[in-house]
Amino acid sequence: MGDKKSGNSFLGRVRAAFTPTRLIGLVLLAALLVLRVEDPLFLQTLRHQGFDFYQRMKPREYVKQPITIIDLDEESLRKYGQWPWPRTRIADLIDKLRENGAVATGFDIVFSEADRLSPDQIAKDNPDLEESIRAELQTLPTNDSVMAAAMKKHPVIVGQTSVRSQSDVGENTQEIEEYGITKIGEDPLPFITPFPNLVRNMPSLEASASGHGVFSVTPDPDGIYRRVPLIMRFGDKIRLALSAETLRIATGGFGSATKANEAGLYGVVVAGNLVPTDRRGMVWPYFSKSLRSRYVSAGAALDGTADYSKIAGHILLVGTSAVGLEDTRATPLGVQMPGVEIHAQVIENILTGQMLVRPPLATPIELAIALVAGLLIIIIVPKLGAIWSFVTAAGGMGIFVAGSVWMFVQHRTLIDPIFPILVAITLFILAATANYIREERQKRQIRGAFGQYLSPALVDQLSDDPDLLVLGGETRKLSVLFTDVRGFTTISESYREDPQGLTRLMNKFLTVMSQPILDLNGTIDKYMGDAVMAFWNAPVDDKDHAYNACMAGLEMIENVRQLNETRAAELKDSDETYHAINIGAGINTGDCVVGNMGSDTRFDYTALGDTVNLASRLEGQSKPYGLPIIIGEGTADVVSDRLATFEVDLIRVKGKNEPARIFALAGDEAYAQTDEFKAMRAMNATMIAAYRNQDWQSAFEAMELLEGVVEKFRFDFSEYLFIYETRIAEFRANPPGSAWDGVYTATSK
Repeated sequence: MGDKKSGNSFLGRVRAAFTPTRLIGLVLLAALLVLRVEDPLFLQTLRHQGFDFYQRMKPREYVKQPITIIDLDEESLRKYGQWPWPRTRIADLIDKLRENGAVATGFDIVFSEADRLSPDQIAKDNPDLEESIRAELQTLPTNDSVMAAAMKKHPVIVGQTSVRSQSDVGENTQEIEEYGITKIGEDPLPFITPFPNLVRNMPSLEASASGHGVFSVTPDPDGIYRRVPLIMRFGDKIRLALSAETLRIATGGFGSATKANEAGLYGVVVAGNLVPTDRRGMVWPYFSKSLRSRYVSAGAALDGTADYSKIAGHILLVGTSAVGLEDTRATPLGVQMPGVEIHAQVIENILTGQMLVRPPLATPIELAIALVAGLLIIIIVPKLGAIWSFVTAAGGMGIFVAGSVWMFVQHRTLIDPIFPILVAITLFILAATANYIREERQKRQIRGAFGQYLSPALVDQLSDDPDLLVLGGETRKLSVLFTDVRGFTTISESYREDPQGLTRLMNKFLTVMSQPILDLNGTIDKYMGDAVMAFWNAPVDDKDHAYNACMAGLEMIENVRQLNETRAAELKDSDETYHAINIGAGINTGDCVVGNMGSDTRFDYTALGDTVNLASRLEGQSKPYGLPIIIGEGTADVVSDRLATFEVDLIRVKGKNEPARIFALAGDEAYAQTDEFKAMRAMNATMIAAYRNQDWQSAFEAMELLEGVVEKFRFDFSEYLFIYETRIAEFRANPPGSAWDGVYTATSK
């Protein structure tokens, strides 16, 4: 039997753990992880846009490097004519750059066809010329040979571009040469994106160049140029990108190397630096803002007006920013940038070691984080309420996003925050929806079972927390408040012909009475006609419950005063008789029993005990003493060092044998610090001390002084002083004797 019970218990725990919601969550989590492994286009785009946001948030700070762009800008084209320029002018430009100390010059341009302005081409294209002129033109050096001669005097790197199909190559069918790129580790060829062929320069230019670099840059599917290939494959041969080749030639022309393992490439050695790449040989440039300080106008370089300090000792890239030549690219920074500047920024990244890194383990890390986050949500969220579920999920996602941002800012490492967050949000929505459906089903069951037997308020409370559906209570220290309207019978009689008007008035009155209770964490126990009972520190803990109860009482007095002013203004020109509403309040603090009280068929959440009874009696004593708020000694002990309170009397309320020291609540903290209140409290203490010592003359004199001070008070003290005046006069005529304990026995509630 024991084994059977144990087995049943184990199966029960398994069933409880693997609820339908959790099983659906596990299936959904597995599907999302498979989706990430497949990595469809929309996930790639989301991931890349997240990385774009990081670069826009903190673009690379530009620090001047020995790299300058020779710009075929609008001004150059206006000065020297439209593009393409004669190769002789390009030769002049190369000579100018060499003469002014350029280290090496790379061309983000391909010269794939013979110069149409070359003498031999002019002779060929103009058969009507005199034969002697044609013959002379054909004997002159070609423009391409002039440019080739200039290139031999200076390290020039010619640009080449890739093509997607063999038909794009045209007539240039030169065989692709093999350059000395060392392969360290695995063969990189299977991983590098292949292209069928190259568009290259004229053979004479290719032969005269110090280096050959491919300037093709392919955008991501959304049109953004985020990644740049550092190395490309053409058949079984590989070539460096223009940026890498230009840097290699500028630093001495030493060989380069690829580094690869079974997962793909992880770096390319250029100019002695290992540049991290992705598995296909692509790099993630860390872009800085596009700045004109990187540029020198090609026209200015030709005519001698350039700032040659930007050329001497610099690596140069020749390209264009002219709008008509359409060589602009969309970048992660959200702005267009000339294509040549992308190559320049790649060189800056290599020189400064600031290239962004997308490590090979990034995807496994992101999958692991998504898996852990998903499992935690599947396990935890069904156990928590909506708010804590949201806080927990949002906190976890916030920590991961902060970690991703930190990796970017501190280590320039790209870790995708989007997919784990997508997984967390999807599973959170599933779990939260399941929680909501389950709670709504439970609430409907409770309302259906108890709606005909319990009050609507209690049904709502039970719907929110079914565990409260038990009789009983607990002992807690509470602060209890009672209020009542003075002369309510007179007010209600004035509405004898308009009972709806009385209802509207009471609704307004109870609203302004209730709001302070709710605002200050109190619980409204019940409305009893024009009276209100409330308490603090249950069911919600409130460490400052005595203070909050007192502040609620003060706000009630102020709210009723404002209500009276509003009603007086409204009734000024009407036939309705205006009766001001005046309230009294009693507050007491002490131990109570609080919980669901009643029978098995009907109960309410309320408080019971001597503390509650005394609070009710204190409210009753506010009327004969003429003071708006009377508080018990338990409350005064807590708040007297903060609020404006003073002792009123030592009385034996009706129904109690033990005397109670009672106090008046006159104002808040600010009022307690005023000179007039401090003077009043001191004189009042003097009067009461003399009164209890049966020093009637001193008590009377203190009372007269007190009358002069309280004229400045915010409410009428006349009834309070009249009580002591009457008692002092009576005790003078009939002394109570030495056995008198100073206690006054109240004759009314």
